[in-house]
Amino acid sequence: MDGDKHILVVDDDGRLRSLLHKYLTENGFRVTAAADAADARGKMQSIAFDLVVLDLMMPGEHGIDFAQSLRVTNSVPILMLTAMGESDDRISGLEAGADDYLTKPFEPRELLLRINNIFRRLPVEPAEVPVEARLGDVVFDIGRQELRRGSAHIALTSSECRLLKLLAERPGAVFAREALMRIVAPGGGARTVDVQVNRLRQKIEPDPKIPRYLQTVRGQGYILRPD
Repeated sequence: MDGDKHILVVDDDGRLRSLLHKYLTENGFRVTAAADAADARGKMQSIAFDLVVLDLMMPGEHGIDFAQSLRVTNSVPILMLTAMGESDDRISGLEAGADDYLTKPFEPRELLLRINNIFRRLPVEPAEVPVEARLGDVVFDIGRQELRRGSAHIALTSSECRLLKLLAERPGAVFAREALMRIVAPGGGARTVDVQVNRLRQKIEPDPKIPRYLQTVRGQGYILRPD
């Protein structure tokens, strides 16, 4: 990974913060550390981070609560750390919007592998964002976020619009359901994404049962293939 990736480490353990700062910096990342959720919020106001390494048990705002509030407005990937290894705790972290989960104590090398795996799953940014997506006789204006068939406007819900905009900005890119869930249905489940995809297909596909444009990539996620 290159040094352009900026990671925010949020943990009340000063020794662990220093260790992770040193180790991740040595492995090519830019790193900023925060002692708690309030400190993290302050830093996130001025810096756009590429990933957050977040401790679950912190004084003040709990890591789960911080992750849930973050997901309302921010899709930054979250790797959650905790000393608790019970399945219910892992599920709670993932339901709150975490992309991965690592139980303390852990080997720094495993943390690095998980971070790199998260980055590999993210869609690649396109060189240039297209202006519109043509889907047969349907056109989606990305800037205006309008879907039309000829001169007729096709209504979209806010969730459908966010989903279509995300896919249309990166035509040909495969989006994991988990990545779409963070943006389209924060706090919801992967099933919510499937429902939105099916509803979109009803509006853009000539035959929703045999999708030509909004396709499923088995075992990976969804992809939009405009004309």
